[in-house]
Amino acid sequence: MTTMREVAAAAGVSAKTVSRVFNDDPHVTPETRARVEVALRQLNYVPNAVATTFRTGRSPVVGIAVPDIVDPFFAAIAKSVGRLATQHGMSTVVTSLGEDMQKEADVVGRLLSQSLSGLIIAPVAAEHAYLEPWKDRLPIVFVDRRPVRVAADSFTEDDRGGALMATRHLVEHGHRRIAFVSDTPDLPTSHSRLLGYRAALAEAGIGENPDYEVHGAVDRGSAAGVLRKLIELAEPPTAIMSSNARSSMALVPALREHGLAIVGFGDFPMADMLDPAMTVVDQDPYALGTLAAQRVFDRLGHPGRRYRRRTVLPVTLVERASCRAGRR
Repeated sequence: MTTMREVAAAAGVSAKTVSRVFNDDPHVTPETRARVEVALRQLNYVPNAVATTFRTGRSPVVGIAVPDIVDPFFAAIAKSVGRLATQHGMSTVVTSLGEDMQKEADVVGRLLSQSLSGLIIAPVAAEHAYLEPWKDRLPIVFVDRRPVRVAADSFTEDDRGGALMATRHLVEHGHRRIAFVSDTPDLPTSHSRLLGYRAALAEAGIGENPDYEVHGAVDRGSAAGVLRKLIELAEPPTAIMSSNARSSMALVPALREHGLAIVGFGDFPMADMLDPAMTVVDQDPYALGTLAAQRVFDRLGHPGRRYRRRTVLPVTLVERASCRAGRR
């Protein structure tokens, strides 16, 4: 394995200068930087992770905490973070937070006890003050959901705007009785999307119907129960705005029987292969993960630099066929 001293000898500089170039020290002259970077590439230098740990007091590892690593959306975030971490000579460790908001602090605390270099989290808890003691020790970046009661970077999507767009699209296809279905009302993403749904109804002059706002679609069984509850109403809905991909996937089997139109918030594997193919509000989990990881490395490389704390990514509507079904 190439050492820093060998790179220094090849570039005609000191090992300290090589270290400064590798860590992006702005006080290195452009000519010296270019010479060292050529030597780094030619000798294929890889930093010694153990030495890095001793020098910084942190492991060359980025922690990723998401509700469910099996969920395609969060799996895509973790994959994109891992890809960028590899480019920076680091590895990742991923953990599932589950659904119990009360356990999040313990799960994340165990993760942070590994002396991570950074943390990327999509929380399930309602507030995150438990991270306050950690925020000055390492970069913490929130994805998909904003931090509450702690100052941290966040990269989220336009939840309200996306739900408004999805519901408006169903209205444009002639639907007036549109239900809102989610897995849980407790998450800020669900709440924001519910507000967008309501805003679209108000825009179209459609009154809100509390019976059409249903939560608890977390798997096939519960989704079937939710749909049955809606179908048995005196005036059942003709269309559904599904709050997330998890609920959308759970609803698919039951939808075949009842034939309601649907637009789902969040794409998922094989959504375009269903019959009818599902219209979705398309998020970009790869962009979320990449931006979050980049912010971690930016803060590690440039302590004290000011960055925009909150970034909201736009979403787009991908029209397929499911929004045209079910109209009566």
